[in-house]
Amino acid sequence: QVQLVESGGGLVQPGGSLRLSCAASGRLFTIYYMAWYRQAPGKQRELVADINLSDSTNYLDSVKGRFTISRDSTEKIYLQMNNLKPEDTAVYYCKVVQYGPVENWGQGTQVTVSS
Repeated sequence: QVQLVESGGGLVQPGGSLRLSCAASGRLFTIYYMAWYRQAPGKQRELVADINLSDSTNYLDSVKGRFTISRDSTEKIYLQMNNLKPEDTAVYYCKVVQYGPVENWGQGTQVTVSS
């Protein structure tokens, strides 16, 4: 099965930036869809951004212009987060989908935006 390792979370002040990364290994089939979700305490998990193999992207309205999802030749997935706001505080999860289709989730990384 696919294993996902996330990194890059942490504590940052409002207006700051963080870059999250997600590395996939052990896949059985080609990964064709990648996404970042987030979940704050007591709230439903929501889709933040996604990207496909043609590099078409979609973003949650509240993060448009601030966040950028991307992928590289090593099949790592990134989320560049700029101008962070307190409402961005959440656990961020990487999700990849491989042909089957099979969904795979990371364990999540905490992002805290606070003074």
